Amino acid sequence: MKWTWVLVVVLLSFGSISLGKESLDFPEYDGKDRVHDLNAKNYKSVMKKYDIMVVYYHDHPGSSRAAQRQFDIEELALELAAQVLDEFEDEDIGVGLIDAKHDKAVAKKLGLDESDSIFVFTDDEVIEYDGELAADTLVEFIYDVLEDPVEIIDNSKELKGFKNIEEDIKLVGYFKSHKSERKNPAYADAAEEFHPHILFYATFSPKVAKALDLKLNEVDFYEPFMDEPVVVPGKPYSEKELVKFIEDHDRPTLRKLQPHNMYEIWEDDVDGEHIIAFAEESDPDGFEFLEILKQVAEDNTDNPDLSIVWIDPDDFPLLLPHWEKTFGIDLSHPQIGVVEADDADSVWLDMDDGEDLPSADELEDWLEDVLSDEIDPDDDDDDDDDDDDDDDDDDDDDDDDDDDDDDDDDDDDDDDDDDDDDDDDDDDDDDDDDDDDDDDNDDDDDDDDDDDDDDDDDDDDDDDDDDDDDDDDDY
Repeated sequence: MKWTWVLVVVLLSFGSISLGKESLDFPEYDGKDRVHDLNAKNYKSVMKKYDIMVVYYHDHPGSSRAAQRQFDIEELALELAAQVLDEFEDEDIGVGLIDAKHDKAVAKKLGLDESDSIFVFTDDEVIEYDGELAADTLVEFIYDVLEDPVEIIDNSKELKGFKNIEEDIKLVGYFKSHKSERKNPAYADAAEEFHPHILFYATFSPKVAKALDLKLNEVDFYEPFMDEPVVVPGKPYSEKELVKFIEDHDRPTLRKLQPHNMYEIWEDDVDGEHIIAFAEESDPDGFEFLEILKQVAEDNTDNPDLSIVWIDPDDFPLLLPHWEKTFGIDLSHPQIGVVEADDADSVWLDMDDGEDLPSADELEDWLEDVLSDEIDPDDDDDDDDDDDDDDDDDDDDDDDDDDDDDDDDDDDDDDDDDDDDDDDDDDDDDDDDDDDDDDDNDDDDDDDDDDDDDDDDDDDDDDDDDDDDDDDDDY
């Protein structure tokens, strides 16, 4: 689980915020050290003190000042979380650090193999936390861990609350009584397997079951943002059957990236790519686009290759400038594109700054092109390479033109030199003739001059013709 911990800096503002009411004050770090440095000598004794242990298995910061400051921020987030969890009365919750360089052996004994990750140790299992390293998000996740894996729906108000949950995978089963559930604990055991990442509900009320169209001993599986569930086949269920069904359906057609699951979703790419949709739910255009996404997801829920990641910009304000710069988009409007998970190369659907939202059919056509690789971020890289090749060809052409021009100039210079030499030779001949024929009359001199001029003209013409022939040969 590696991604920039950019959001942790938000916790630094907690201490300075005051709403004027003591009961509403955000917690301020009191300066007390609560986070343990776990090593081979102390990790067993420290972990025995607590019912739940939160362990950050981190890379060694080394001598880099930037890395050390980043680690200091992360440690401060853990200290603030430990301070809040210290006030929890029902369970003793501890927080510790394991250095990947100095205490790798400890991590190996605890079964930790991925550094820069947070793990939550309970009595009988280890749960990996795949969210941002921020005090509030981490504490919320710990509270979810402390909840019962299966929540009971007894009345209409609790039923309404269940129906209002649309952003998470959820299951609900109808059983005759607690006693019957204990006789066949498969559902509860499966819930513990996925707790707290997937929500499990149960009801023993015939009225609630009727409202949910549930039959006795039946379990329904709800994808995020889907009104209609899928009935889990094969009742009576075994734990193995339930776990396999959930694992086969744990990548929803439309899923929301949230602070507590951001790394889990980002690592779960489809063939190295993500289809990402940015839509601000509180914005009219964003809400409209989200409804289009839900419709497309519902119409294509049986397509195992389609999974759209919805990001609400309001959930990640500190990441907006980074995303806009990286993807070259304006997040004040809805956006959808396909992104390479490893290098963030991307292609985005043109929606005219949110003024021209696609219909569900138009969006489906675009998604089909993405899934068939007709739209592919890698093609953009190829186009860039072609552009570079074209530029090189243009440079070569320019060089050739320059060479031709230089050749022409050289030919012209040679022509001029030849003409000058011919003129000089003619002048010398004329002078010699004048010296030898002093007694000739003026008419003869005139005739000689005329003949010389004619000869010069003929010579010049011949030279020009020869040069023209040379030029033609050059071309």
